[in-house]
Order: sequence, then structure tokens, then C-alpha cells
Amino acid sequence: MNYYEEIRTELMNNEVYKRIRACSKNRSDLSAYYKVGKLLNNAGKNYGEEIIKKYSERLLADVGKIYTRRTLFRIRQFYIMFSNKKVSTLSTLLSLNKINEINYYIKISVEQNLLVRNLRDKIKSKEYERLDKKLKIKSSTS
Repeated sequence: MNYYEEIRTELMNNEVYKRIRACSKNRSDLSAYYKVGKLLNNAGKNYGEEIIKKYSERLLADVGKIYTRRTLFRIRQFYIMFSNKKVSTLSTLLSLNKINEINYYIKISVEQNLLVRNLRDKIKSKEYERLDKKLKIKSSTS
């Protein structure tokens, strides 16, 4: 019996499972925020912008999490910005007015199957800002 190989296999299986679980959680968050953004957008059209404030107050009491007015507003912005695209949310990591930068990080997230933690590291290291100008233009048009 090779104990090392069994230990290694168990630990590697655990690492794979953790990555799958993290990816599944990210997809679940993305799906929920997209759907909520769509509902908030429609509610705002029917009941006015103040509905977001009312909903945030009610959600705090009902859900027990802090869904502030600002958070709900950003969720709605996420829906509006990406309603025609399938992408992971970057609204909590980047300002929503940096569309070229957002598109770059979306592209590498998909290509490299990045976990949120890895994506945050790339953003914190200002990977996009360090790109050559030609690469920035190329990545924003792809």
C-alpha cells in the first residue's frame, strides 16, 4: 500500500471539490443578482425609483442581510449593463464606468476559469492597467 499516493489523491480530490463548489456558488450568486436586478429594474419602471429604498428596508428585516439601497442599486446596474451578455459580476470589484476594463476581466475570467479570489488578485495588481496600449485596445474589441 502506497500511503503517500492515497493521501495525495484524497487531498487532490478535495481541492477539485472545493473549486467546483466555489464555481457553483459564484454561478448561483450571479444568477440571483441578475434576476434580482431585472426585477428591480421592472419595479422601478412601475413604481418609481423610491421602491429600491423601500425594498432595502424590508429585505433587511426579512432576509437579515444588509441589502442596502446602494447594493440594490448596483445589482440593478449590473442587470442593465449585462442584460444582453452572459458574464460574471464585476460590479463589486470595479467601477461600472470602466467598460473596457470590465470586458478585459470578463474575457480572462472565462478563458482562465478564474475563481473570484484569483480575479480579485488580478484586479488588485492592476493587471489591466499594466497592459500595453495595443493590448488594451485589442482586448476591448474582442
